[in-house]
Amino acid sequence: MYDSGPMEHNTAFIFPGQGSQYAGMGKDVAEAFPAARRVFDDIDEALGFPISRLCFEGPEDQLKLTENTQPAILAVSSAIHAVLEDLGATRRDVVAGHSLGEYSAIVSVGGLTAAEAAQIVRMRGRFMQEAVPVGTGGMAALIGPTVEEARAICEEAAEGEILSVANINAPGQIVIAGTKNAIDRAITVAKAHGVRRALPLPVSAPFHCQLMKPAEERLRPLLENAHVKDLWMSLVSNVDASPIGTATAVRNALVRQVESPVRWVESVQKMVLMGVRRFVEIGPGNVLTGLVKRIDPAVELINVSDVPSIEKFMESMR
Repeated sequence: MYDSGPMEHNTAFIFPGQGSQYAGMGKDVAEAFPAARRVFDDIDEALGFPISRLCFEGPEDQLKLTENTQPAILAVSSAIHAVLEDLGATRRDVVAGHSLGEYSAIVSVGGLTAAEAAQIVRMRGRFMQEAVPVGTGGMAALIGPTVEEARAICEEAAEGEILSVANINAPGQIVIAGTKNAIDRAITVAKAHGVRRALPLPVSAPFHCQLMKPAEERLRPLLENAHVKDLWMSLVSNVDASPIGTATAVRNALVRQVESPVRWVESVQKMVLMGVRRFVEIGPGNVLTGLVKRIDPAVELINVSDVPSIEKFMESMR
């Protein structure tokens, strides 16, 4: 049952999204821990093909396709979390995830099974890819500007096309999304305004902007029919940067998330205000650990992504 009670451990578990994938991820964990292997097996069966093999072996070009990337990252994150659960090391007070990572967070607190979530995010990735013809949309990273400055750059460069802030990742680290032509203009405008760096990102679609509206509409009935349950611990959602926990609120947030910006800075700040002093990133890579460090250098950061880091985390819990 959804619980938003007082904090006991001052700890948040956070889960990464796209951009964290790499061939070989999760392989050592699956070989070392039966709990992880079971998660991969369940997801392989649910998807009807071995996503685990793609995680462990690649090839990279297949792993980078968003309909594969999304269930692959979810599988690794959920497998690692299952190991921590099996070892009795899941004491925390709140969870969150960056974009796709929100699904892994929901799995971790009972909202969906890993297999159910993997089926949804595979379709989510497919819907996102099909929402915009390849080559007509894009994303760019702006290093240096405030959110307000990034929005002003988008407004100036849009020229009637779709262009907006997509990810507010850290202070001075903003990602924008929109049509390819508008992205190209924004890079020029940003440099003219003295933005330290403005560079296109190698993504397959313009995520978290209005161009994703068709994907949102296709995902909505899928989520409405999914067996989402009330969470037994609060999730700080991307779209509102506030805690939610009922099945209805979770469905609503996941639908709106598709074309809404990822408010990661505000989400982390909200968790700190709630009393979080330790952030544990669970899943491949360490992208969120780096972002949280820039948002609040005072908090404790732990990354759990492979067998050595699981063992290190277990030592810290004793």
